[in-house]
Amino acid sequence: MDFSKLDGLVPAVVQDAESNEVLMVGFMNEEALAKTRSTGYATFYSRSRQKLWMKGETSGNRLAVVSLATDCDSDTVLVKVRREGDGNVCHTGQRSCFFRTLDLEVAR
Repeated sequence: MDFSKLDGLVPAVVQDAESNEVLMVGFMNEEALAKTRSTGYATFYSRSRQKLWMKGETSGNRLAVVSLATDCDSDTVLVKVRREGDGNVCHTGQRSCFFRTLDLEVAR
């Protein structure tokens, strides 16, 4: 992985392994990726708290990793997961963090 572009971080796109729904995007540093690989649970780096956190460590809605893949530039990781707990991934209680829609401004 190329951790040189974003101050030691890479975006981590989290996708449901069964439905292919995009659930969230987080950031990983080398330590978070290593912990994810060694534990089998998605672990991220919190930019606001400046520390590692495992998704679901307090809620129980953990993300069991099914597979990991990198993009062609090795600067983004795709994390395919199986949701545990009640299955809601977003801190708002939604299934996915991508539940708000934006209108397109282009004329058709």
